[in-house]
Amino acid sequence: MNAHAALIRENPHWKPWPAGSTLDHIPGEDGLPVVGVTLEQLKDPADFTERMVAKHGKVYRVNSFGGRQVALIGPEANELVLMDRNKIFSSEQGWGPVLWRVFPRGLMLMDFDHHRMDRKTLSVAFKPEPMRAYADSLNDGIAERIESWSGTTFQFYPAIKQLTLDLAATSFLGIPLGPEAKKLNQAFFDMVRASIGVVRKPWPFTAMGRGVKGRKYVIDYLARMVPDRREGGKHSNGDDMFTKICQARDENDELLSVEAIVDHMNFMLLAAHDTITSSITSLVWQLGKNPEWQDRLREEMLSVAGAGERISHNALGELKLTEYAFKEALRMVPPVPGIPRRALADFEFGGYHIPAGTQIGINPSYTHHMAEYWPEPEKFDPMRFEPEQVRERHKYAWVPFSGGAHMCLGLHFAYMQAKIFFHHLLTTHRIEVAEGYEPDWQLWPIPRPKDGLTITLKPL
Repeated sequence: MNAHAALIRENPHWKPWPAGSTLDHIPGEDGLPVVGVTLEQLKDPADFTERMVAKHGKVYRVNSFGGRQVALIGPEANELVLMDRNKIFSSEQGWGPVLWRVFPRGLMLMDFDHHRMDRKTLSVAFKPEPMRAYADSLNDGIAERIESWSGTTFQFYPAIKQLTLDLAATSFLGIPLGPEAKKLNQAFFDMVRASIGVVRKPWPFTAMGRGVKGRKYVIDYLARMVPDRREGGKHSNGDDMFTKICQARDENDELLSVEAIVDHMNFMLLAAHDTITSSITSLVWQLGKNPEWQDRLREEMLSVAGAGERISHNALGELKLTEYAFKEALRMVPPVPGIPRRALADFEFGGYHIPAGTQIGINPSYTHHMAEYWPEPEKFDPMRFEPEQVRERHKYAWVPFSGGAHMCLGLHFAYMQAKIFFHHLLTTHRIEVAEGYEPDWQLWPIPRPKDGLTITLKPL
């Protein structure tokens, strides 16, 4: 049995690629036998894309992660794929081959009507009333943790990663984490690493094997709590996301299945944990390098709430410069650098005919650094997000939260958490980094500084 047949048998999401010769008209590289260019991509994704675009243009072919794929580069490609006006790009079949063993049936792995219905059901957890409750919880947890970091030099990334997991537990699950916190953190780390594991079978001692084991731990942990939450959330305050989803009803006035609930929560905990960790880390890094922006944001924040005081959910909209700075950090280091899809029908783009069944990918990270849209793209400049500049720029030149029907459901939660975090941090402390310090970033699957990002928090 050939490799594709084996994958199809194991994974219903993984449809056969078109016959290899049908993509010969698209320029590109096949690389080494079996692995293609996978290892080269993983080693330095940004450099690889730069080289491919320079050599082949904004539409190119690669052989990676098990078969030939086509990359579509730039805002026009982002708009075509994310808006998907003709419903020909499958997110389920795009992400499925990467995530199906560890994050199956998450909202991102759904298409069209199924996606629309589950998204509508889950949206109950992001309405204004629960968001205000989350804000109160975030204020308390963030203030307490920052106080424990005060006056120390430490690795920021693992510290904020633990904090975001703890905050997700209180806001999303409605409970503080006990001794299982370390196991949950490790489980999410293993699931994310499994998504780019070269060995795709869950054999022992492989990244995929560890990821599948981590998924089982999280799913079992969540499933045990569903009956209690459906009965009224006796062991939570009732305002948490998990309880609301357990009690939510779909368009047929039916409760979601336990399987659906735990799969959605598993995926949302990942988003509220790893992606927010990455985004906050990148802004802390940029503020450490650009202390004048710390001063500007601090001034804005103090005009809204006192140093270290709670900032209300209703006041968050006044932090305009803070939002610009967060958006600029998302531009420079988007938490999801690449977005895969599978073409369900033939289409044309960039002068090329691309057949149904082709695995395609768009590249937010590359688009966010295209000089024609972002002059001096390596410069940290939050004022790029002033309304006047935004109006003049292609709408799909900035897509850190995806777009179209799959726009991130939790994007407002991400903004809220970032604003509350930086209010408590910057009104009470100054971020310092060593002169000349440049951490090495690992960009895939979710960006993180390899050394943990060493910073010092100086009390004001």
